[in-house]
Amino acid sequence: MGIGDLSRVNTNVQAMKSLSMLQKTNDRLATRQLRLSTGSKINQAEDDSAGYIISKKLETKVRGQAQALANIGDAKSMLTVTEGALTSLMDILQTMKEKAVQAANDTMGLDEREAINTQLEALTKEIHDVLNNTKFNGNQVISQNSTMSFSYQVGDTNATADKFSVSIGTTRVSTTTGSLFSAASIGSVLKNAGATATNWDITKASHARIALGGIDNAIKQVSKRLSTIGDSQKRLSFKMENLNTSMTNYEAARSRIADADFAKEQMEIVKLQILQQTGTASLAQANTAPQAVLSLMGN
Repeated sequence: MGIGDLSRVNTNVQAMKSLSMLQKTNDRLATRQLRLSTGSKINQAEDDSAGYIISKKLETKVRGQAQALANIGDAKSMLTVTEGALTSLMDILQTMKEKAVQAANDTMGLDEREAINTQLEALTKEIHDVLNNTKFNGNQVISQNSTMSFSYQVGDTNATADKFSVSIGTTRVSTTTGSLFSAASIGSVLKNAGATATNWDITKASHARIALGGIDNAIKQVSKRLSTIGDSQKRLSFKMENLNTSMTNYEAARSRIADADFAKEQMEIVKLQILQQTGTASLAQANTAPQAVLSLMGN
């Protein structure tokens, strides 16, 4: 760095150098203050181009995983709705079984069996209401006619491991006399093979006993569906825990690269503030130095 000649006043080199250093100090001080105000060490690509790219990739990863975590929460909510519907079906079926067992006893008279028959028909309608009206965001979640399959995005990539599928089989039980949940043949399980009536007919104890077999099969099927949902919910819970751990690790890696160290930045600010004051004083002295030339001139 050259040193200006104090006997030359047209160009004050010392003042120019002092001003340049003061400007650099001011720029560095502004950068440190920006870091404190934003909490980020890298506020633009020029601060650290490599660190900027890496931190943005990590940020993208974390945000993708955060959405996948929300997806898992939605999936668990959907399965919870389905579980609730199947639990309601189980309660209805258990009540139906009680009534069928009651009707299968010869101590029941015709009037009593007809009353039970009416109750079973009402419970049957409720079964269909549950099956037809259980939806999540407008999507049917259980069906008596087809298997309901759902695919959940539980990660931030297109990899197979980041997808999770759940299939809920048809909520229907086929018997030798029909399907318990089929609207067209709901009463067939209580009739002899080949019967065409569609209402519950337990006016005979033998018919009530036929009903028991169908109801028991229905309970088994609903139990299987509940087991499938329970296993799927457990797996989703594990995926949720794993995602939380992964997000924490990625966020820690991003933080080490991009987040400001407040203690260090504050320490640098104190140093730069002192340099700013000395730089200002140096510039003032450099500006007055050429006045010494006046002493060479006579009065």
